Amino acid sequence: MSTTIQLAQAARFLEQPVRIQGHLQSMRDLGQIMFLVVRDGSATIQVVVDKADLQTRIRALASETPCIFTGTLKSPPPKNGQQQRTELLLTEIEPLSAVTHAPPVEIGKDSKIDNLGVSTLLDYRPLTLRNEKVRAIFKIEAEILKAYRQYLNNQNFVEIHSPKIVATGTEGGAQLFKIDYFGRTAYLAQSPQFYKQIMVGAFERVFEVGPVYRAEEHDTTRHLNEYISLDFEMGFIESEQDVIAMQVGLLRAIVAHLQEHCTRELAMYEAILPHIGATIPQIRLTEAQQLLSSQYGWVSESADLDGEGEKLLCNHFEKTEGSDLVYVTDYPHAIRPFYAMPGAPLESGKAGSKSFDLLFRGLEITTGGQRIHQYEALKESISSRGLNPEEFGDYLLCFKHGMPPHGGLAIGLERLAKQLLGLPSVKQTALFPRDINRISP
Repeated sequence: MSTTIQLAQAARFLEQPVRIQGHLQSMRDLGQIMFLVVRDGSATIQVVVDKADLQTRIRALASETPCIFTGTLKSPPPKNGQQQRTELLLTEIEPLSAVTHAPPVEIGKDSKIDNLGVSTLLDYRPLTLRNEKVRAIFKIEAEILKAYRQYLNNQNFVEIHSPKIVATGTEGGAQLFKIDYFGRTAYLAQSPQFYKQIMVGAFERVFEVGPVYRAEEHDTTRHLNEYISLDFEMGFIESEQDVIAMQVGLLRAIVAHLQEHCTRELAMYEAILPHIGATIPQIRLTEAQQLLSSQYGWVSESADLDGEGEKLLCNHFEKTEGSDLVYVTDYPHAIRPFYAMPGAPLESGKAGSKSFDLLFRGLEITTGGQRIHQYEALKESISSRGLNPEEFGDYLLCFKHGMPPHGGLAIGLERLAKQLLGLPSVKQTALFPRDINRISP
């Protein structure tokens, strides 16, 4: 009697009859013996076929045919002192459907997939996702989410799920997707910000994993119009430093989890996980701008750091402090959302804010900070941006009735994965990316 297993379990069933449900990825026909590569959702395995009748049947099959492969798992003798991977000695094969067309890309060859342009990789996404190396990206993302949830649950956070169809924009501006909602104008949510703040009044600590939407008109390697945001919000804080401390612990937990559960997937990309100590370096935005200008000749007309500035700053901290990550703090209040808590005045005399970004290997992966929790101050901040507080009545309701000092942040999952793996484009870390030019597949 054969046991149905996943290939990742193969080493536990040596010398036993098993059934494997997977795809015939490739075949090498040497006449008297045939070698197959079979893939399931967990791994690949070499299948040895030495029976003539099975070989005849297999020659009629095309690559990617889904089959049930029955046989005995064997451990080949060591070669050059190295233990060889487990093989399956085939005794039966049952095709489950016919392949009507040859695949337009060579799914089983990492070198072929690596050499595809990003557009081609995405045009054939339903097939390129079958490649083991491409698939590894999303195994890693799944494990990031597992560690994220586990850590925050252990810190007494409650997971929530907020609406993605909203009446007003969280941050205003032009980056809003309008939709027709039964004759009324509604929007796709830019962020769960309002809802997670409201829920601080209910649970004190909340987190969410969900899509957010930005009508971003830039087609770059760092922008998506739909991405997965990892948000958390926590009440009864003393300052934004409490939020930063929570994230440092979270990131340490994620890295430790990936080290334990994704060794093989990380090795496919020769990925080096960052070392995260008790703290991550911090620098005020104005100090960062002065440092970049004086030491690296960086010039920008923006009040924020541009992409070049983020890369230069990360390179500086990697060289001087051995850190792949750096927090940039004390942003001008005028360039932060209205709910950002004002901070100490900046050198320019303008109002600062208790907000921050986290940069990782040259790219911003997190924005966060302390929020305004006083009703009148929040109304005033809304008005100062030329907005009408009455249009935010549902959001303001909880502040009317008392909210604790609170803050939170959002991590872009795809950006985090891109930087961990050293990939050239964030589009490679989205299952089916959406940008200004792409709405399919």
